[in-house]
Amino acid sequence: MIINSRFFNRSELIGFLSLVLLLVVILPLCLDIFRLNLVAKYLTYAFVAIGLVMCWGYGGILSLGQGVFFGLGGYCMAMFLKLEASSVANTKIQSTPGIPDFMDWNQITALPMFWKPFNSLTLTIIAIFVVPALLAFIIGAAMFKRRVGGVYFAIITQAIAAIATILIIGQQGYTGGINGMTDLRTLLGWDIRTDSAKFILYFFEVACLFACIITAQFIRLTKLGRILVAMREQEDRVRFSGYSVANFKIFAFCAAAIFAAIGGAMFTLQIGFMSPSFVGIVPSIEMVIYTAVGGRSSIFGAVYGALLVNFAKTSLSESFPELWLFGLGGLFIAVVLFFPNGLSGIWRDHVQRHVDRLIASFSSKAKKDWVVKSAADGAPAE
Repeated sequence: MIINSRFFNRSELIGFLSLVLLLVVILPLCLDIFRLNLVAKYLTYAFVAIGLVMCWGYGGILSLGQGVFFGLGGYCMAMFLKLEASSVANTKIQSTPGIPDFMDWNQITALPMFWKPFNSLTLTIIAIFVVPALLAFIIGAAMFKRRVGGVYFAIITQAIAAIATILIIGQQGYTGGINGMTDLRTLLGWDIRTDSAKFILYFFEVACLFACIITAQFIRLTKLGRILVAMREQEDRVRFSGYSVANFKIFAFCAAAIFAAIGGAMFTLQIGFMSPSFVGIVPSIEMVIYTAVGGRSSIFGAVYGALLVNFAKTSLSESFPELWLFGLGGLFIAVVLFFPNGLSGIWRDHVQRHVDRLIASFSSKAKKDWVVKSAADGAPAE
């Protein structure tokens, strides 16, 4: 049976099918396009949460700088969309037509060399994967090869997030500064601002999310995933067994960076802009909260955590704009104190046994009905 397959156990299959039902059927049918677009925004953070499950939940590497990689993916996509919106015809009133408006405002007269590859969608997609992975590799190699970990690594990644924000704001002529990149209109001539485009992009994002979930699940079930968990529990024992702990940590950190960058790229497509406010310390810490609430050892829990926390954040900010930060902090404290394993722990400890009992009851009843029907039809019952 599928519920006993190696890829998904029964609990994971229930989580997967529930998520499919929620994202593909229930939400599109029940929500208007505005609210559905909000859900799409929430799901962009689910990519980051899945990466943190691999990095923090499996590998034991707490990164407080995932906003940097989220921003890198978002800015890569924003650069492509901004160049498409900055055609000569659209910018003919500028002093220098054919370049983004913020460059013209800052008296830059030619497109910088590092911007030119982003005229191609193919190179942009490659950059979304390669640029954050390369930065994560450099940071990881510099830290893990020297056995820097734990709280020290968390603080360093937090500092990198602060530096990235300052750098983006300071280089206003190349990045758009504090305002970010706005007025992103079309993707290869297709207007991404319409309701129909938002609807299509939502399902495309959901498909990408499930692809990331399956990828993370595949890694978890391989020998690599088992070594990551062993490394989290007994790092020295793994090292003494002949494995390079630093290389495994670098892999987990790079994978988390790529997942975050995909989420950032989808954020830019869904929302239509990217700014340094999504790169710094505060958003990076919020991303950790999504994972903690969902359960740092559960891929599906991370997705539900991102949805729940962002829904609570939106609801609180709409009703209590001055108090929502306290509510978010209170939610995180409550989870840490009372439900340290997050939503996935609540499911495993309090709900799963009842669901298993219900499934067993239905299975037993179905089998009895089949035996009775077989006997009534004169067929031999097995």
